[in-house]
Amino acid sequence: MKYKFDFDSVLAQWPLFMHGAWLTIKLALLATVLGFTIGTLCAIGRGSPNRFVAKACAIYVEVIRNTPLLVQIFLVYFGLASVGLKVPAFIAAVLAMVINIGAYTTEIMRAGIDSIHKGQIEAAECLALSRAQIYWHVILRPAMERVYPALTSQFVLLMLATSITSQISAEELTAIANRVQSDTFRSFETYVVVAVFYLVLSLLMRIGFWGVGQALFTRRRKLGTTM
Repeated sequence: MKYKFDFDSVLAQWPLFMHGAWLTIKLALLATVLGFTIGTLCAIGRGSPNRFVAKACAIYVEVIRNTPLLVQIFLVYFGLASVGLKVPAFIAAVLAMVINIGAYTTEIMRAGIDSIHKGQIEAAECLALSRAQIYWHVILRPAMERVYPALTSQFVLLMLATSITSQISAEELTAIANRVQSDTFRSFETYVVVAVFYLVLSLLMRIGFWGVGQALFTRRRKLGTTM
């Protein structure tokens, strides 16, 4: 029996796919910005002389990195509901993804911070730079520059992982695909279209991060190195 491909009925649902793609983009951007902020703070915290802060950050990283994202999403979504905080699926998805990517960003940024030679920090202190100036110009910015390719890859993977949030009815691309295929009975064609959407979004994210890298890291741009 020969299978007859029919993309027309699937492509007719393009407004739904665009809605799902937009929600996927919002999930990824919010989780990326907030997760990077949390991860950077925890990376600093892991090197803190305060043992309680350093230990708390280490425990956070180990717990999150050794449990599945899907379980974390369920814990946030159903956990908040069990204590009387009923939040929309989108908010729960963002919270879970921020917590998840924050842990991975912590380890990436910590590797970058550890790569900064202590002599550079001592030299900055001799120049009477403020603590904030030292952290930004001598530690954080050079550290981020060194691990930027790893950060980029992690954030693209995060965008692809938004598909898991369909399990709590967040209407991103995969959830839309499930709806379309149940309406059209064209499962293969539906997921081919969705795969193309994810591929395009991944490429756009990489181009966007490349542009951000070119703007932030002028030294690399002058040297002609790639991100």
